[in-house]
Amino acid sequence: MRQHTATLLWRAGLAAALVCAIGLLPWLARTDPALTVLKARSADRDPTPEVLADIRAQLGLDAGPFHLLGRWLSGLWRGDAGRSWLSGNEVTPDVLQALGVSLLLMAVALAVAVLTAGVICARTLSRGRRARRTAGSGSAVLAALPEFLTASVLATVVGVQLGWLPALGWYGPQYTLLPALALGLPAGAVLGRLLDDLLPGAFTEPWALAADARGIPHGRIARHALRRCLPGLLPNAGLFVVGMTGGSVAVEQIFDIPGLGRTTLQAALAQDLPVLQAGTLVLVLLAAVAAGAASLLTRLLIGPALRDRALTSLHRPTPPARGILPLVHGGLLLGVVALGLPRDPLALDTGERLQAPSPAHPFGTDALGRDMLARVGHGALDTLLLALAIGAAALLTGVLLGLVPRVCGPLVDTVNAVPPVLLALLVTAVAGSGTLTPALAVGAVAWAPLAAHTSALLRQERAALHITATRGLGADRWYLLRHDLLPAVLPPVTRHALLRLPGTALALASLAFLGLGAQPPDPEWGLLLAENQPYAERAPWAVLAPAAVLALLGALAVTAARGVSITRKRELAESVTEAR
Repeated sequence: MRQHTATLLWRAGLAAALVCAIGLLPWLARTDPALTVLKARSADRDPTPEVLADIRAQLGLDAGPFHLLGRWLSGLWRGDAGRSWLSGNEVTPDVLQALGVSLLLMAVALAVAVLTAGVICARTLSRGRRARRTAGSGSAVLAALPEFLTASVLATVVGVQLGWLPALGWYGPQYTLLPALALGLPAGAVLGRLLDDLLPGAFTEPWALAADARGIPHGRIARHALRRCLPGLLPNAGLFVVGMTGGSVAVEQIFDIPGLGRTTLQAALAQDLPVLQAGTLVLVLLAAVAAGAASLLTRLLIGPALRDRALTSLHRPTPPARGILPLVHGGLLLGVVALGLPRDPLALDTGERLQAPSPAHPFGTDALGRDMLARVGHGALDTLLLALAIGAAALLTGVLLGLVPRVCGPLVDTVNAVPPVLLALLVTAVAGSGTLTPALAVGAVAWAPLAAHTSALLRQERAALHITATRGLGADRWYLLRHDLLPAVLPPVTRHALLRLPGTALALASLAFLGLGAQPPDPEWGLLLAENQPYAERAPWAVLAPAAVLALLGALAVTAARGVSITRKRELAESVTEAR
């Protein structure tokens, strides 16, 4: 009981700190909120001292940020989140309406993600322990698809050219399908790869082997194997639920959806603090509910085996996969970079605007006549090195914090609830604008799914029979951590980190698409996608070139992850334990 109370207080403290930081955002950024509100209300109106003084009087800005924050918090107990600084409308009804839109979109996107994950795992589920681990290049490409690019292509091709589904607006359930596909396909690809990584271990557990020997139908064994693996994925699924609710800003912008992500984006850019604070608080509460539901469902799926420490380990030693696919993908990526580096990425030629691929320009040209191969090649240096650095730091931070689940659980939920645009604005306010600001913003949340994965796997691994036996033989916690727990948890988490590598580059790309990342004429891949996206219908090669190298990066990451395996030393330890 005391531990649950401490966790609840820690979660409440984190939420309060986040809301207070948002309330201080204009003052941290050293901007005049009255001027920002004026520009958002009427961009053509002159900011005279009299006009600004009138706005300060209307909003009560002269009383200071702490007075405003206290007044806003005092109204929450009555369900009153204040009034919007822009429209003057009550905040609570508007935020709840936006939340309802986002929850519906999230539910449909989650269904798409589940179906996608099922397709990816279908081969392993059907073949059981006889299934061989596949390269997963197709799922890697899906995971590497930028949400805003997928949304733009679906809106243009399916919505406008073919006219099969509505492309813009929010007037009924049929308007959810295209944005749900843009959100659900990448999420389902990641969840499918993580699940497919766990299933072989479940099919080789003693209960599965005994059931197979007794002739129990394979479909029934597969259902129980799926149930055995789901608890290791539920924390990450909860993160996806919150992320698709409040973090789908680019998709909501493209499809003109009045969801919570778009509402918080507009409030953040206009510094409409009551709306921004209410939207963020709702997302934090949603994250807490999702985490509680994931924990409860985990207990229901595993049953008393977790409490009684009677589980077997899902992470059996496997030899590293050998294949030529990582070499092929890496060779192609290096070839593109090597061919692009000798070319000038900034050379303008307006007479060659939006030219199709040719011997002179293998990847075509952009709207200013610049060579796309040159821009992709030079952008690789910034994009790949930055993504690798963020990925390595996220892996280290995620594993370390995942070892302390009572600390990292509420911290993961709170950090994941913050929309990426808002986090970028907070980082900009604290650290200032610069080339590293997007990297700091992405790095501040990139560790969260890895920490949740580490914590979930570690919890089950600690309940394994061989850990209980080793502890009974006198091993202390540091011995168990070094020789049993970390060797079992690190390989799948490392594979997860590699799978997330294209997502890190995509997060940078999303910030660039929203105008908060790299700025022209930088050839960073995310900026290439953002600045060429308006020409996707007329010159698709300008968008396909950076999208293709991002997909190639995803394929390289997934196929390279197959080489990460558990050592044979742990297999020997398990066999000795079972013999005893």
